[in-house]
Amino acid sequence: MEFDSSHQLEIRPVEEKDVDQFNELLSYVFQITEADIEESGFENKREMIKSKKPILELSKVFGWFNKDQLVSQIAIYPCKVNIHGTIYEMGGVTGVGTYPEYAGHGLMQGLIRLAMENMRADHQWISYLYPYNIPYYRRKGWEIMSDKISFKIRDTQLPKSVAVPGMVERQDVDHEDVYKVYNQFAKENHGALQRSAFHWEEYWRYENEDQRTAAIYYNREGQPTGVMFYWVAEEVFHIKEMFYLNQEARNGLWNFVSAHFSMVYWVKGDIYKNEPLAFLLEDSQIKEEIEPYYMARIVDVEEFLKAFPFKSFSRPFHFQVQDPIAEWNNGVFSLTFDEATQQTCITREPIGKAVAIDIQTLTCLLMNYRRASYLSRIERLHTDKETLRTLERIIPDMEAYFSDYF
Repeated sequence: MEFDSSHQLEIRPVEEKDVDQFNELLSYVFQITEADIEESGFENKREMIKSKKPILELSKVFGWFNKDQLVSQIAIYPCKVNIHGTIYEMGGVTGVGTYPEYAGHGLMQGLIRLAMENMRADHQWISYLYPYNIPYYRRKGWEIMSDKISFKIRDTQLPKSVAVPGMVERQDVDHEDVYKVYNQFAKENHGALQRSAFHWEEYWRYENEDQRTAAIYYNREGQPTGVMFYWVAEEVFHIKEMFYLNQEARNGLWNFVSAHFSMVYWVKGDIYKNEPLAFLLEDSQIKEEIEPYYMARIVDVEEFLKAFPFKSFSRPFHFQVQDPIAEWNNGVFSLTFDEATQQTCITREPIGKAVAIDIQTLTCLLMNYRRASYLSRIERLHTDKETLRTLERIIPDMEAYFSDYF
């Protein structure tokens, strides 16, 4: 690609020798403030940007270069996620940026296309990203998959203590029981990241070390079944995340929060699932703010569908898919269910009724961010009523949980 005789652009992998340029572009794009740095515990911007180096080393990174200058980049961060009980390889898109003088020339389109090809080659059938510009990523085939609900509760609105047979203990956030509970939680919750040791490091990378305490709920048998990361500052009880394996553990953790009644005026926190806290409280007049959190995109429709845990169905149908980037996803994908093997068979010949859908909406549907009937009602998918009922029945009805950031 050329702008003029002085701009000879080439696209290639970003190598270790380019790491300083990668960091400079990352710093420019994210415009990290001094307040961000101070809050996260880093001494300066360079130290904060350098903290991204492990992701760069673990990821595949591609960029456009003007001679030897890196001007646009994208990184693919390898992960594993739970999709309705099936573990998928996932390509996390991060480090995306282009210097403004090179914007508007289709550079990122080329990088996204290259990233998609590499994710496909690596059997990463789905991709997640944190959207700094939702309309932009929607045009590239991503769609919202999960929300973050931020809540604020007065001390007088805290739930009354509920009798539970176990107890809560305060531990370090790297206690082995934290990992034990999360690993089980991630196996049971759709959308969740299967965290390796490196993913845990990344989870805590931007948190001040003074603000790290784990409250762990142990049941009657002494088994850990719930975890809450929290800190208390200026009469506010802050909840970073709470995950639990059953309602007993949830009640036990909220008993622990309520025990701070005399110490705090407010409880603030985040929930990474579309599950409003207000309904679970006796006094539901609390403040909750919901915002989209992460986006997802199916990288390879055929392979994603082959692994997807559809419930059994008798009437075959086919998706008619449109994809703005990945031409291998365009066209027909027929689904029939084999009762003998309890497997869904995917073919490229049209069988049964059609479901006309774009890649964004297909991702939204299968990630269960919105149900088929709703997507049909707003004309994001088109099919007959019987096939719509089939879609409603065969796609697991669990909302995605994702609390990580990369």
